[in-house]
Amino acid sequence: MTSEPSESDPRVEDLLRRAAPQVLGALARRYGQFDACEDAVQEALLAAATQWPESGVPENPQGWLLTVASRRLIDQIRSESARRDREQRLAAAVPPAELLAPAPGEQPGAEEQDDTLTVLFLCCHPVLTVPSQIALTLRAVGGLSTAEIGRAFLVPEATMAQRISRAKQKIRDAGATFTMPPPEERAERLKAVLHVLYLIFNEGYSASSGDRLQRGDLTAEAVRVTRQLRALLPRDGEVTGLLALMLLTDARRAARSDDRGNIVPLAEQDRSRWNRDRIAEGVDLLTGALTSTRLGPYQVQAAIAAVHDEAPSAKDTDWPQILALYATLEQLTPNPMITLNRVVALAEVHGPQAALELLATLDGEPALARHHRLHAVRAHLLEAAGDRDAAREAFRQAARLTLSLPEQRYLDARARALSASDPGTPGNS
Repeated sequence: MTSEPSESDPRVEDLLRRAAPQVLGALARRYGQFDACEDAVQEALLAAATQWPESGVPENPQGWLLTVASRRLIDQIRSESARRDREQRLAAAVPPAELLAPAPGEQPGAEEQDDTLTVLFLCCHPVLTVPSQIALTLRAVGGLSTAEIGRAFLVPEATMAQRISRAKQKIRDAGATFTMPPPEERAERLKAVLHVLYLIFNEGYSASSGDRLQRGDLTAEAVRVTRQLRALLPRDGEVTGLLALMLLTDARRAARSDDRGNIVPLAEQDRSRWNRDRIAEGVDLLTGALTSTRLGPYQVQAAIAAVHDEAPSAKDTDWPQILALYATLEQLTPNPMITLNRVVALAEVHGPQAALELLATLDGEPALARHHRLHAVRAHLLEAAGDRDAAREAFRQAARLTLSLPEQRYLDARARALSASDPGTPGNS
């Protein structure tokens, strides 16, 4: 054994997240049965997450996971009496230690291949609905729990668990093999893959629940896999746009909270703490995509992030340009959350009253009905408009709905500030 990490040591989480698709790929390439292999890998990951914090990380973490997952897989097969012939075949297969060696017909060096992209495209098989593709990929590659995926889709955890189970069953019934899809099928699968990576990044950048504002492991994994995807598809403008968006957004990560973990709003952030290397890389990627490829939603979002990042200060932000970009984004991909973001930009350009009128059109949107951000935006607008009582209640409602403790603290503090006798008392940011 090597290092002795604590239970919350992010090194363990990072190791497991990076190893998961490799272990799944090694099993699936040898044995097929993606659904059974995925179950076995999940059990191995759970065992590692339970044992490694106490016993230490093995010197060969991936080999450890392969061994445990292989044993789980063979145990699953042995428990199915109707499949004894397959049990015999598996029992005679290569030992787990050799799973990463090239299979018959593979090119030399295949043992070093990264199976992450193959897993991504397999999870986005055309027999699945797009929501099922995304949910399965978030679990198999992103490492998100079923509860986290459910919150990303605004559906109950039980509903998401059923969706993932049905997705794996459909992949098995379709007889899918663990290979990259042919070129003519990649475009449709790519849309779901990009959405998956986008959701993984967003969950890491603004954790939907828990006591952490951010989960750097998820943002790092999303960036890592998106870089791989761009290496595979360097001329795809939306792949490049998504990578640029991630870099431009993540560049602000260090300034988003203070020393006590409290949220610092964008307008109040110390911009000297922004990562200028990431901003420069993101702008360079975006410029190349905008000048050489067809415009897409991720490029537009990256352009919005670039406008924020390149402003010397909050007061120098080009809000009219941001408002125009959100209008373009709405045309490309109509979505109530995009409209909600346009509301914020509209307030900066035309004032809170105009923004409140647009916000009222979103009150009937089912996807936003119990989303805390709808109420948080309304609270900020009401405060700017001078309606302190209504703003205070909106902040309280937003605080009740969020599952993120840092956001809850921030929203509660804003509500308390509005309860103070002095109208000029600032909120906690």
